[in-house]
Amino acid sequence: MSWQSRFEKIITNKTFEFFIIFIIMASALTIGVKTYDITPFWLSVLEVADIGITVIFVIEISVRFLATHPRSKFFKNGWNIFDTLIVVVSLIPIDNSDMALVARLIRVFRVLRMVSIIPELRILVNSLLKVLPRLGYVVALMFIIFYIYAAIGNLIFEDINPVLWGDISIAMLTLFRVMTLEDWTDVMYETMAIYPMSWVFYVSFIVLTAFAFLNMLVGIVVNVLEEEHQKEKDEDPDILHLEDVYTEVKALRALLEKQQRDNPGSGP
Repeated sequence: MSWQSRFEKIITNKTFEFFIIFIIMASALTIGVKTYDITPFWLSVLEVADIGITVIFVIEISVRFLATHPRSKFFKNGWNIFDTLIVVVSLIPIDNSDMALVARLIRVFRVLRMVSIIPELRILVNSLLKVLPRLGYVVALMFIIFYIYAAIGNLIFEDINPVLWGDISIAMLTLFRVMTLEDWTDVMYETMAIYPMSWVFYVSFIVLTAFAFLNMLVGIVVNVLEEEHQKEKDEDPDILHLEDVYTEVKALRALLEKQQRDNPGSGP
């Protein structure tokens, strides 16, 4: 077995994958513990642990690089580039230098490596990135609705409460509060004291934004997520899902039964 085959066997090993996930979680815990007021002894222990975690990350990314054939293919994967960048910048020593803050921030982002390790999380993130262009027109239409309602609200309700309706930008912020249903009835009842029919303004806005448009956004995200799952399945034909296994077993059983009917004396 060649050294490259050994590296490939290592990175495909589930134990190795779980170990790296454990190290990423340990990295996240060390960052969280440092936010508390701890003794210098435990602070030094965490510093040593951070160094060990960094060394393990360097070894892991090196093994993944050496297991890739050809080598140039490694950097064609965006997740590999992200992991390499995180690991390389993590090598910046944390001291009183100007780069100390950057190094600490990068160590926080090491938790995101969990996304590149776990396939299910990669699918979610890839779906989120691919859905953004499709959401553009829906977001643009929502902005138009926000703008129209904000202009109407400013014209009608400015004298009632200039803090909420003083200009169009503040009015849009108020409408965002209404869309999220955060104490929106307080805003409505305040204007209804002067304009009893102003409830139509709020109810129609909530129906258009909180119900119609947000459901459209959810539908687009779910559609893209299903496409990503299908793409992942197509790219990994060796992975048999449960329904595939059931179909194969059912077909094989039907074939055996047919052979037994055609050749009743050929049984074992």
